[in-house]
Amino acid sequence: MSGVVNPFDEGWGWWALALAVGLPLLLVVTSEVLHELTRRGSPAAKPVRFLRNWVLPFAALFVLLAFALQSPADQVWLRIVATLFGTFVILLVLSAFNVGMNLRRGAGNAASWRGRVPNIFFELVRLILVVIGVAILLQFVWGADVGAIWTGLGFGSIVLGLALQKAAGGIFSGLLLLFESPFKIGDSIEGGGASGRVVDINWRSVHVQTANGLQIVPNAALADGVILNKSRSGGIYNASVDVEFTTDDPPHEVIELLASTAASLPMLATDAHPRGSYHGAGSYSVSLPLETSADEGRATSLFLTWLWYAARRRGLGFNGDTTDPLQEPEIRARALAVVENAVQFGDAQRAAVDAAADLERYGMGETIIHRGDVLDRVGFIVDGAVQMVLETEEAGRVEVGIAEAGEYIASTALVRQAQLVTCLAPGVTTLMWVPVAVLDELINQRPAIAAEFGEMIEARRGQIAKALERAGLTKA
Repeated sequence: MSGVVNPFDEGWGWWALALAVGLPLLLVVTSEVLHELTRRGSPAAKPVRFLRNWVLPFAALFVLLAFALQSPADQVWLRIVATLFGTFVILLVLSAFNVGMNLRRGAGNAASWRGRVPNIFFELVRLILVVIGVAILLQFVWGADVGAIWTGLGFGSIVLGLALQKAAGGIFSGLLLLFESPFKIGDSIEGGGASGRVVDINWRSVHVQTANGLQIVPNAALADGVILNKSRSGGIYNASVDVEFTTDDPPHEVIELLASTAASLPMLATDAHPRGSYHGAGSYSVSLPLETSADEGRATSLFLTWLWYAARRRGLGFNGDTTDPLQEPEIRARALAVVENAVQFGDAQRAAVDAAADLERYGMGETIIHRGDVLDRVGFIVDGAVQMVLETEEAGRVEVGIAEAGEYIASTALVRQAQLVTCLAPGVTTLMWVPVAVLDELINQRPAIAAEFGEMIEARRGQIAKALERAGLTKA
């Protein structure tokens, strides 16, 4: 029939068929995808739901008006539908962008660059996407000349850039630092006039916790200078501590004191050894090899505390002070009374003990003697207590027992044998050390003392055996 028009020859029939078949199929597919994403709790469900509920229906309406019904391009209803469809596409792109950035920022560890990029950069990207989308709509839907808009934006950006030159420089310096990642939060750095631990990084500045407080360093100052990252020093962080002694103190004795005191710090790196250095005029420094820079503050405080006690035990003038309040007559008299009560000597022997004995104080956590040491003196506990432990490879540190005030340690020195346990000071502990030669004289005058010391040695061996048994070990 010559009067019948074939819709497929006209072209709109294919569009109508595509809408009739394609739209329901796309709705079914997106519904299934949305159901699966919702079940998994995925944030991608939001843009998929928006695609199904808004973008696909308006896309079908636009296709129906523009291609199936072949409406004129300048028809106002077609332009309104096209504008709404374009707006929904822009919103869909922004939603997908937000989901993608959130997934990437949450991926990996929190210190990744995605997790540390300031939000201002993501806002700029979103603004650019909106501007491009609106410009496309204005040009292709409404026929507007967007060239003038781009020219105005370009001129405005130049003026704004000149006005915000310093602020923008800080922003881009921060961006470079974030991407290059010369340091991360928690690292100890030197740079930009600051030295300390990084506690925060943002688009404008880096917050550094120094010894004098929180210092805020502009990113531009760090980007234009040299940055020393102390936390990336090959697995060992060397903390340097400066100390002062009197010029009368022999340098070699001071250096040995610094190294031996630091060697007992529990936070030292494995198989690392502290080193002391002399800089003249009573000035010294010691290098503390630590596992991480986070241990620096605690290690420095503990080292300086122990050094105060150790310097007075050696008679060295730490910080120029050689006085020792422990040597006051009343304190020494009380210490002699503790020794007398344990050994039972008379007035005739008191002077010999007083002349030869040393009164020493140890700080909390200090090692008094090591297992295996061969001493020539016995320690009587005047104040505090002594913790006796065994260091084992299988069970680590095994506690043997606690010796209280009035008791004594290192009794094996009387029989010239190595110490059975390592002795620590659980708190501030005061000991009076009596040389073995003086005790031998007392034993010769009162042989019963020897039996008491022998019983103490055997009691210590029994304590060790029980401690090993509790730890599931048969020998130390």
